[in-house]
Amino acid sequence: MKKVALLLFVGLMCVTLNAQIETPAPSPFSTLEQKVGLTDVTVKYSRPSMRGRKIFGGLETYGEIWRTGANQNTIITFSDDVEVEGKKISAGSYSIYTRPNEAVWEVFFYTDIENWGNPAEWDASKVAATVKVEAMEIPMPIETFTITIDDLHNNGATLGIMWENTYVGVKFVVPTVDKAIKSIEATMNGGGELTANDYFAAGSYYFSEGMNMEQAKTWVDKAVEMDGGKAYWMMRTQSLIYAKLGDKEGAIKAAKRSLSAAQEAGNQDYVKLNTESLQEWAEN
Repeated sequence: MKKVALLLFVGLMCVTLNAQIETPAPSPFSTLEQKVGLTDVTVKYSRPSMRGRKIFGGLETYGEIWRTGANQNTIITFSDDVEVEGKKISAGSYSIYTRPNEAVWEVFFYTDIENWGNPAEWDASKVAATVKVEAMEIPMPIETFTITIDDLHNNGATLGIMWENTYVGVKFVVPTVDKAIKSIEATMNGGGELTANDYFAAGSYYFSEGMNMEQAKTWVDKAVEMDGGKAYWMMRTQSLIYAKLGDKEGAIKAAKRSLSAAQEAGNQDYVKLNTESLQEWAEN
């Protein structure tokens, strides 16, 4: 009996010691966080490597649903309602499953995120959206499975899936315009004291989105006035708005003020930008 107890004790000690040993995970866990416009996007996934294996058409069979990574299913979270390749998806978290093929992939946004790999039983009612995207061949092999959020702009981005010699890009659109306008209107009509930065943020956003240029001009003019002509970046935007409205004289005056302030501040990027614009407007 004592021998049995001793063996159990030794076995328990071995398990305990093994549990304390740290070794690298074959497919390391990764978290990707990206602000797209005004929307927070997070991707959590594991990253297997090729290790000399053929991946698509080999390890991952064409035409079969794949967990899009390793270990627990890959999860994407949107803080706002979005459109993925034209299909609306509500704010929340989704598992990303894919069906790879040589030319076109299917990408599934699955509402059940509590899976280890593929669901034990696929439930079509849990598919929030399915999109088809072209699989593109890339010249340089990607050893480790990689998900990216690239091609960023104010109103969207591209969710990229890369491994081996394959890239799949899923475009999505975020509700930046609606959120920005609500923020601008709430600030402008809120009754609080507005700063030069408030006016500039509103005006420069309208300008960048090609919205009401007259309103953009009014706000940016107010920002420049309140600032006292020191913020060369404000006057730079002011000159571009004037040019957009066809007021070349006003654009040149604003650009010269911006150039002078940029030279004083030692900002060579804005010196170059203003110099190039002044040359362009003088020639035209």
